[in-house]
Amino acid sequence: MNHVKSRSRSSLPAGRPVVVVREPWECAQGQFPGALPIPLKLLAEHLVDIPDGDTVYVICASGNRSLRGARILRSLRRNAVLARGGMTPWTAQNRPIQT
Repeated sequence: MNHVKSRSRSSLPAGRPVVVVREPWECAQGQFPGALPIPLKLLAEHLVDIPDGDTVYVICASGNRSLRGARILRSLRRNAVLARGGMTPWTAQNRPIQT
């Protein structure tokens, strides 16, 4: 599985979609800036909401759900990359979050 570190937004190529596979209550506490929030359990249903043709970067709180989310997207023939570490290292470094 391909992955990038989530410590910095620069790890993710500009203009590529980022999907946050966290629960709504988690996203309400803050999420990765500019990301599309889709709970893991609804990911397959919301495939049409994710731009087609681009590599999709998947992020969660710590990396467990993003791994499952990336696998789901790959099974649906999308090029998905796991953002390793999730939101935890991002927020630990006091990086900006979107609320």
